[in-house]
Amino acid sequence: MELPPGQKALEFFPRFGTHFGKPPPPLPPNPAIAIREPGSSHIELPLAELRALPRIELTTDFHCVAGWSARGLRWEGVPFRSLYEAVIEPELGPDRTITHVIFGGRDGFESVLLLEDALGADVLLADALDGRPLQPEHGGPVRLVSPSQYGYMSTKHLCVIEVCTSAPKRELGAATAAARAGLRGPFILRHPRARVWEEERHPYLPARLLRPFYRLFIKPGIKKARLR
Repeated sequence: MELPPGQKALEFFPRFGTHFGKPPPPLPPNPAIAIREPGSSHIELPLAELRALPRIELTTDFHCVAGWSARGLRWEGVPFRSLYEAVIEPELGPDRTITHVIFGGRDGFESVLLLEDALGADVLLADALDGRPLQPEHGGPVRLVSPSQYGYMSTKHLCVIEVCTSAPKRELGAATAAARAGLRGPFILRHPRARVWEEERHPYLPARLLRPFYRLFIKPGIKKARLR
């Protein structure tokens, strides 16, 4: 299968993101996902209960906005749609119309997806990769995986899911202070949909202008990731 526009295939799946080489965040003794809903009490969902929901296996490519793609990754986990329908939706009041979902990681990073994107058939809360438990360097014990969107939507070390009735106005979290400053830069603003086949890399700038900028960072970043 061909790659989306502007992407180049890698032979391995690097640990890549806004952590700038920091170690994965430590786990609490009893990890859970906090589910926050407007106008209702919060839910603490232990990972054991999450894993008891209907599960699927999905083989797909993972595409980084920086221009690389890791091919044929075999994920296993719970579709977000299953969690939404079984756990979140029954708690919503009749006057609540959800439009966006914020996914927060234990490292401080956050992504926000339109509800229609989050409910896609290929969006997983993944806890296994290539037949093994998901390791911390790739976002374990549980991470979001949204293959149709660039990787910055697929929050690692998932610990918070917040459903919203409008687009969040606050600044989204980042894994480090340096990353937070970098994500404000004019060339790397987040596109709100980030669909890879539409090459939605930036909310304002055309993708053809961004490709050379990203290529400056791909090779050194990938080299460091491979050496770890």
